[in-house]
Amino acid sequence: MPDLLEHYLRTAGSYHEMLDPAGAVRPHWRRLLDHLQRSSPAQLAQRQDMLNRQIHENGVTYNVYADPKGADRPWELDLLPNLIEQGEWQYLAAGIAQRARLLNAVLADIYGPQTLMQEGLLPSELVFGHNNYLWACQGIRPPADIFLHLYAVDLARSPDGRWWVTADRTQAPSGAGYALENRMIVSRAFPDLYRDLQARHLAGFFRALQETLARLATAGTDTPLVVVLTPGRFNESYFEHLYLARQLGYPLVEGTDLTVRDATVYLKTLNGLQRVHAILRRLDDDFCDPLELRTDSALGVPGLLQSVREGRVLVANSLGSGVLESPGLLGFLPAINEHLFGEKLMLPSIATWWCGEPPVMAHALEHMAELVFKPAFPSQSFGPVFGRNLDGAQRKALGERIKARPYAYVGQAIAQLSQAPVWHGDSLGLQPRAVGMRMYAVAAEEGYRVLPGGLTRVAAHADAEVIAMQRGGASKDTWILGEPAPSAEQWRAQRALGAQDVIRRDPYLPSRVVENLFWFGRYSERCDDSARLLRIVLTRHVEGDDAQALHAAVALAQALNVMPDESELEAGLLTALVGADWPFSLRNNLQRLQWAASQVRGKLSRENWHALVELQRESARLELLGTDLGEALDLLNRLVVSLAALSGFALDDMTRDEGWRFLMIGRRLERLHFLCTSLAASLRSGQVFEPSALEWLLELANSSITYRSRYLAEAQLIPVLDLLLLDPQNPHAVLFQLRQVVRSLRRLHDDLRIPRDNSFATLIERLTVFDLGALEYSLFGVGSVRVVLGGLADLLDEVGDASSHVSDRLALRHFAHVDDVSQQTVSV
Repeated sequence: MPDLLEHYLRTAGSYHEMLDPAGAVRPHWRRLLDHLQRSSPAQLAQRQDMLNRQIHENGVTYNVYADPKGADRPWELDLLPNLIEQGEWQYLAAGIAQRARLLNAVLADIYGPQTLMQEGLLPSELVFGHNNYLWACQGIRPPADIFLHLYAVDLARSPDGRWWVTADRTQAPSGAGYALENRMIVSRAFPDLYRDLQARHLAGFFRALQETLARLATAGTDTPLVVVLTPGRFNESYFEHLYLARQLGYPLVEGTDLTVRDATVYLKTLNGLQRVHAILRRLDDDFCDPLELRTDSALGVPGLLQSVREGRVLVANSLGSGVLESPGLLGFLPAINEHLFGEKLMLPSIATWWCGEPPVMAHALEHMAELVFKPAFPSQSFGPVFGRNLDGAQRKALGERIKARPYAYVGQAIAQLSQAPVWHGDSLGLQPRAVGMRMYAVAAEEGYRVLPGGLTRVAAHADAEVIAMQRGGASKDTWILGEPAPSAEQWRAQRALGAQDVIRRDPYLPSRVVENLFWFGRYSERCDDSARLLRIVLTRHVEGDDAQALHAAVALAQALNVMPDESELEAGLLTALVGADWPFSLRNNLQRLQWAASQVRGKLSRENWHALVELQRESARLELLGTDLGEALDLLNRLVVSLAALSGFALDDMTRDEGWRFLMIGRRLERLHFLCTSLAASLRSGQVFEPSALEWLLELANSSITYRSRYLAEAQLIPVLDLLLLDPQNPHAVLFQLRQVVRSLRRLHDDLRIPRDNSFATLIERLTVFDLGALEYSLFGVGSVRVVLGGLADLLDEVGDASSHVSDRLALRHFAHVDDVSQQTVSV
């Protein structure tokens, strides 16, 4: 194959991770490059495709607001890892741990005695002017005086190879979960190389995080309950919140899942309230408590700060820690570290000038062309401004703005980012891209422990001046080369579990998750019902050989709000399929299904989620549907198959706990309501006397094969109604679904120790004693049979109404928690 470095263009003045100044491959990169050279371009492209497919199947996303790829933008991961040799890593780890210790001490001071400001080592304007300095947290001391439980630092290399800190991440550092997922995927793309290079494992870092939260949580003698608090699925890194919660074994919760009673935080579960001892938050400081912090926050937990103040719950990182993310602080940290610990900082910050000091501002204005200007506080609404990109008038205008509000501006030296190879995927082979690293530390018992890896971020294009995932950047796995310690790095349980610890139900199942499981079941069934009915209409329309059956199917679809009542059939079909403004369209119901699924992803297996990803692909094709009805029919066939897969996963892939029961109750109530309303409308229409109408009713209820295998005759009224109403073995029969719903409700009520719901008892009895013989119109006449059918339709309407009422009562009792059953506290 051609030399992969043939078109590798080195950037002058930049450090190259793979190549030394003479252009030779650095020793720790040689084995990786040799491995790549032995692979053909097709093999490398196949591996990159495998990475992309794995990301898509795993649902790894990084949401970018207003991105054309949609709310769930796939995570970007380059095929090649970034390599760091062991000796360099040890120096980095020591410097990161030192810096984390320093920042923890600064937090302890500014929320405590504030001696650093009194002694002039830290400008008070940078602290009190920051909107993440929380006055309400002044005087609060967290357990063991640890404010900074998880710390991240952004690093860049200077042209001479030295590392510089470009930013500290102290509020709710993101990316560690993505780093772990990157490792899972890239190590599978290069299994032999990963093993041969002996890259350090990551598991020990996350085990240390578990141990820290368990040790510091105020649980007393109880096993602490730790939760991950997320702002919700629209946050750009929601996937990581979900992924970390699953890996760490913590419930993923939103603010509405928690409540504070008597300064104690509780998780609202299906079984009542469960005491929460620690919160790993991914929510910004001021959003966490609308009572004492940001009053317009709908994401936080009212009363949380009071619970923290009284030592009733641990919040990691401590509330108010975001104040240290101001770039203006970087220039003051070396002197503070020497003052507090008598040491020089091993990892220097990039040269930074906070303009709040007149001499510093003067220097920054004099060297404007050499600096990038950033906001000192997150409340400022401008992005980085590169002085070299401004003309004379623009520089003058910027200078005037700085002079008017000097405290709000920070000037920084422009980082000349190092270059690392990326796989270009075409004849160009490997190409250099600017990279930066985000690395992580966790507060362990012996001090700060650093993740032996990290998130290498890659610029979106060759001449990018800023690396940001929000601007289309990609990522790399980061391999720390050296002898791993397998026995020490393996993931293990936090404590030994014995027979007395066995649990056979989820004690921390949030009511919100249960509600979304319920609606996941309902929308799965609703989409399937709509797709089947629209397929029947479309098939009859395309084939055009049975106008009467087509008319009856259209009438039913309109009566059930599956289709709008439009004069043009084809226009009505397209609206029913993809109409954005038609609330009952298949497109809109599929979106609701995907929304409910996204809320319960932690309860779904990997294979189940893959099926949902396939369904999402079909949904995307549906939105691109034109006016080709043949294509629409083919798409409906594929959708029905995908929706059937969800039913199979629900039956065979999920543990039969309360969440599963609510999912299945949702499916059954939806199917019961659809069957009853469909059959009632058909019975009243009189179309059930026509074999063609009975045929598509059997198709609608997915019972055609059963009927044909039992009866060697065309569809006829009595056997069809027996199969769709009374057959106790047919899962698409009304009586079958009624009994299944009653059985599920009985089991649910027994498990939750609440009174049984007997709404269906009388209806089952009335349906069971229905006499099919009364429909023999050869004996009783058509008029009498129509009267009987009308009475049967009324009974089916009662069953449908009862299913709606049961759904409403379940929502009130178990989701809205408005009755006395929901008020019990099961753990205090």
